[in-house]
Amino acid sequence: MTNRHTTLRLSDALVRKAKLYARKNDLTLTAVMERALSTYLTEGQKRRSKKPFTLPTFGSGGPLPGVDLDDTSALLDIMDGIE
Repeated sequence: MTNRHTTLRLSDALVRKAKLYARKNDLTLTAVMERALSTYLTEGQKRRSKKPFTLPTFGSGGPLPGVDLDDTSALLDIMDGIE
């Protein structure tokens, strides 16, 4: 594995958190950044590889003729059997 020196611009708050994490876990700042980036990239791959979730539909897939989905009061009346 080749090590490269790279300059990153990170917020002071993020660097402080990473350094604190490194100290608490007896790691170098480089090790923390490598693990974090590796985890981020791996998790992103897992999310992209999942099949999209689709909800099942029933019937024709649309509202009945004359039903206005933007009219909440009318929808409640229809569901209650008052037309």
